[in-house]
Amino acid sequence: MSIDIYVCWTVERRPRKGRLDMRVTKAQAEQNRAHIVATAARLFRERGYDGVGVAELMAAAGFTHGGFYKHFRSKADLMAEASASGLSQTAARTEGVDAAEFVERYVSREHRDGRGDGCTIAALSGDAARQPADIKTEFAAGIENLLTALQAQSDTPGDADQRATRTMVIDMLAHSVGAVMLSRACPDGSPLADEILDVCRAEILASLTHGNVDGSEAGGPEA
Repeated sequence: MSIDIYVCWTVERRPRKGRLDMRVTKAQAEQNRAHIVATAARLFRERGYDGVGVAELMAAAGFTHGGFYKHFRSKADLMAEASASGLSQTAARTEGVDAAEFVERYVSREHRDGRGDGCTIAALSGDAARQPADIKTEFAAGIENLLTALQAQSDTPGDADQRATRTMVIDMLAHSVGAVMLSRACPDGSPLADEILDVCRAEILASLTHGNVDGSEAGGPEA
């Protein structure tokens, strides 16, 4: 007679030393949110607000569709935050850049073709005009910040001079944005796309020289 004896061992599973806690920390959640905003800002500049949906946007950022609502109440909220982020980047890039150099970089083929990495104002002003007031408010603040950054490069000690400089900076920015938007409306290979940029850039730089908006000669390094 034989007796089979089965011995059952109970093994307590313990976390391996150094094993990472899979819960998302507050810092990681903030990083994830910032990444989603940056991704959205780029895609919105490339395709417009209506040209990309939440599911595609989240996939591009590397997250699931369901995770969107952990960070934002709606797509409109993300649109406003992404716009503010993009506008802030444009103003930051302009700090320390005089008016002539700004025009050389802005009214260029590189900027015209690099919509996703370019200025939010040129990419989305047309879309923003048809959006709710909160997005228009973000654009107004972003445009004001950009004007302030450009004005800061001018030596205008008197109030009258400051008003004149602001007028010229607004005119310069409006012409620069319009030139890029018109050029983008043409086919990429169209000679008119380049002609618009070349003519407008030359005229804006000439107006800066005559107005002496920044006390320097027109021109600057190519973007």
